[in-house]
Order: sequence, then C-alpha cells, then structure tokens
Amino acid sequence: MKEILEILMNDARTTPDEIAKMTGKSASAVRSQIKKYEQDGTIVQYKAIVNPEMVEGNQSMVRALIQVSIVPQKDVGFDHIAERIYSFSEVKSCYLVSGSYDLLVIVEGGNIQTVAEFVSSKLSSMENVRQTATHFLLKKYKEDGKIFKVAPRQKRLNITY
Repeated sequence: MKEILEILMNDARTTPDEIAKMTGKSASAVRSQIKKYEQDGTIVQYKAIVNPEMVEGNQSMVRALIQVSIVPQKDVGFDHIAERIYSFSEVKSCYLVSGSYDLLVIVEGGNIQTVAEFVSSKLSSMENVRQTATHFLLKKYKEDGKIFKVAPRQKRLNITY
C-alpha cells in the first residue's frame, strides 16, 4: 500500500480510480486504504504548492529559516522545547536536525519586522534556548520537488542620451 502514498505525495489530486488502475488494485480497496491513512494520521493534509511569483497582486508573507540551539531537558530531551516552539502560530514547520544547531524552525510573518519581533520577544527569550540564527528566504526556485516557472518580467525601456 506504500505505492498509494507515493502516488498521492506526487499528486494529491489523483483519484482512487486512477490509483487503482496504476497499482492494479480495486478502487474500493484504494478508497479504503486512503481512508485508513487519513484516520490513523499517516496522511495529515492535502496541499497545493503555489508559486508566489505567479500570483497577481501577491503581497507574499516573509518566510525565515531559524536555526535554534537549545539545552535539552532531563527526561524529555528536545521534544518539550520543540513542542513549545511549534505551538506558536508564526511557526509553520519545526525539525530536529543534526549539526551545530538542534532545531530548524520555519517562520512566516507579514514583514521582516514581524519575524524579527517573533525571534527577539518569543523565541530567543525562551528558557533553554541558547542561540538562534535567522535566514530570510528571498526567492523560491524549487519546493517539494517542483521547479517554479519564472514569472514574465516587464520589459524595461531603453535609456537613450
């Protein structure tokens, strides 16, 4: 049944009937397995990947990757602190990583100041947070394996003297 998940991860719009044809399973078995995946939390959400440059009049949110170094707590390790961090509405993703930092947190805000305020007042001031490093995302080229088409640019007028 893993192939059902692979098909849906590649394109969540694939219908159970299409998946059945691709896998050689019955459509009812595919529907039943998808329902099971949704109920047990294997499938968490279906989403669209949107190229923000192609959205007309887009006032896109500012996204930042924040590396967070923390002091793990006795008996709960990183999990308790990670839970406190990912509970903030500004946090879109939170990962435990290897390397010189412990957590990689993806934050979204209306502007750079909003993200900076989140880091300074909520994140950096938390007990057990030792250090943060913030990196603002400037442009998306590829997300979840999908390459973004470049939006057509307006032609500039030639400068003549």
